[in-house]
Amino acid sequence: MSVHIKRVYEKWSQDDGYRVLVDRIWPRGVSKQKAHVDEWLKEVAPTTELRKWFDHDDSKWVEFQKRYRTELGSNPEIDTLRAIVKEHGVVALIYSAHSEDENQAVVLRDYLDS
Repeated sequence: MSVHIKRVYEKWSQDDGYRVLVDRIWPRGVSKQKAHVDEWLKEVAPTTELRKWFDHDDSKWVEFQKRYRTELGSNPEIDTLRAIVKEHGVVALIYSAHSEDENQAVVLRDYLDS
């Protein structure tokens, strides 16, 4: 099984496998057709409160990871995501954040690997 991450604004590829959008809100300026998303699991994304608190502030990254992992520990949608990975084998977690290194998809991928 392979879980990787990809920004929604990058070009779609068949190598992406099953594409799961892991943002709570739909990415700005991207049509559903262009996004090539197979499934949208908005409930697995960070809560609105956590997302607004983080606000993609680099100084909050370490604490964001801790808080988000805590949320995931009691979020039943993580089991849905695990089932998707098991069923499809190759899964791309699709996100819209600007940072490739500090976003919820990174945390989700690492959480699934642990």
